[in-house]
Amino acid sequence: MRKLSETELDELSTVAAQAAQDHILSKLSKKELIDMDINVELTFNDGLDADVTVELFLDELSHANPEKIADEAAKQALLVIDKFMED
Repeated sequence: MRKLSETELDELSTVAAQAAQDHILSKLSKKELIDMDINVELTFNDGLDADVTVELFLDELSHANPEKIADEAAKQALLVIDKFMED
């Protein structure tokens, strides 16, 4: 596994966060979504360590499950990171 530069880590973090956001927006209408917090932390020591957290704040009238959608979004971000590392 090649070592990633700080610039590559930043770019990968941005792309992963965008994948999570895209997933969220594909599952919820903009009326339901009040706010979202997506945090992608990447560090490279002996290997790549990825920590993705997603928190959603939905309108009280929404029937969506925010925890489920947040978990799915985090998984999408991790898939993008894994795919990048395979290339």
